Amino acid sequence: MTVLSRSASALHVLIGATPREASADAALLVLRVVTGLSLALGHGLGKVPPSPGFVETVGALGFPAPELFAWGATAAELGGGLLLALGLLTRPAATLVAGTMAVVTLAANAGKAFGDLELGLLYGVIALVFAVLGAGRYSLDAALRRRIATSPVTGQP
Repeated sequence: MTVLSRSASALHVLIGATPREASADAALLVLRVVTGLSLALGHGLGKVPPSPGFVETVGALGFPAPELFAWGATAAELGGGLLLALGLLTRPAATLVAGTMAVVTLAANAGKAFGDLELGLLYGVIALVFAVLGAGRYSLDAALRRRIATSPVTGQP
């Protein structure tokens, strides 16, 4: 295996390469766009810049450098949400979102009623699905895959 083919294989892991039915990919598109935009615009955008109260909450969770971690959560929600909506670098973005939502669900809302947990849990589970399945054929990841598959650099037809 050449260095170029190993690089192409590693890139396929990041942007997905699993075929499935077109209707399933259309459903993934709708779920991805609605979830990504809801997360980015409904939760991430409002945290730019992180408010002193949000930074204090992050610090109360025991994170060192709470301002840095508050910005990290904001980036995960805003940037990760936008990347999900676009279907670009979906697996890494979804993994970041899932990790952030795990903290939201298990630490920030620990001991609260299920109604306080459900939104973080829902975003986290959806993100986990995209981390495993990838974005689907109707995404920028798929467009990149097609471009790589026909590139003279990768040695593919």
